[in-house]
Amino acid sequence: MTNKPVTLLAVGDIICDTSQPIEPLFKYAAPVLKSGDVIVGQGEIFFTSRGVDTFVDLNYPAKPARIESMRALPYAGFNVITLASNHAWDSGAPGVEDTINGLKNYGIAFTGAGMNIDDARRPAIIERGGMKFGFLAYNCVGPQGSWATDKKPGCAYIQVVSSYEANFAGAVPRVYSFALPESLKVMTDDIRKLRPLCDILVVSLHKGIGFIPANLADYEQQVSYAALDAGADMILGHHAHILKGIEFYKGKPIFHNLGHFIKVLDHGLGHDMSPEDAHKFMIEFQKQNGGPFFFGPGATETPFPSPESDMTIIAKCVFEEGKLSKVGYIPCWINQQEVLEVLKHDERGQQVFDYVNNITKGAGLNAEFEWNGDEVAVCQRKTV
Repeated sequence: MTNKPVTLLAVGDIICDTSQPIEPLFKYAAPVLKSGDVIVGQGEIFFTSRGVDTFVDLNYPAKPARIESMRALPYAGFNVITLASNHAWDSGAPGVEDTINGLKNYGIAFTGAGMNIDDARRPAIIERGGMKFGFLAYNCVGPQGSWATDKKPGCAYIQVVSSYEANFAGAVPRVYSFALPESLKVMTDDIRKLRPLCDILVVSLHKGIGFIPANLADYEQQVSYAALDAGADMILGHHAHILKGIEFYKGKPIFHNLGHFIKVLDHGLGHDMSPEDAHKFMIEFQKQNGGPFFFGPGATETPFPSPESDMTIIAKCVFEEGKLSKVGYIPCWINQQEVLEVLKHDERGQQVFDYVNNITKGAGLNAEFEWNGDEVAVCQRKTV
């Protein structure tokens, strides 16, 4: 093992359903990402030019990205892509096959999806600076049709169930959610099996309540804590399409949701849903789930209408001698041209800082933040 620090940079959902070249969307982010050693992104939609539409009766599937768009991933510096997603089966077997073959061709490690469940649960392992980094990824949000089986392609998963209980007659019921013990055991067994094979073990979880900033579902901490107790060193969350808070559990960081990184959806959210209809759908969804919380200047006619969904971060963790030495993030913003801008300690950077700080406190989490140059240092709040 070397004394040289190794930097891991991680981002949230990469959504690039467009006929336009993808590389320009990364023009500001690529130099920053390439400054790291291990660069991880979440493949929210898959890449294929021959996929089939699934879940059509639910108006659910996202259109795939063109296979040619995958070349933007090595251009941006990614060397690990996690694939456990609720959209893993949206283009059927061709989508899974073309995506994993494309990543292999570019030399990008991947985990979380495969041509069967064993493939989907297989970890990605890469070595940088004398340290081995192991990755596992699981989808916690369904639909069951996206899950891989012994005979069907799809994603690795954790089965989460919900129960509803009213505290008194006529009240809005309290929602309780939890991972089934047998499903949780699959994940913890995978972690324990991978633990001796790597120095740093990262678990990626597709989880949480979409588009609502501070709220965490019950199962999110249950699953995250179980992964860390089983031997993981950190948790990377995504799926909610908006940033969520950060916490530490037994000294290990949990990024509950990294938000978007690239979010171009030319076809809207559903099979026959235009961007305009998708925008209306999202506004109604947020109102039904306690909003409106974040409407106002800046909302655009896109599938993701809230200004806060344009805020995002690059998680940054530094490791030395196989141990985590620094946790932080780089504030970013997706502009009106859908290009991701890397911010500094300026007015917009402070907006992202304040937002992450507020949603972390709002969720009752224990991380605290301070500026360190143009980056944000993250540490565990000291208790009295």
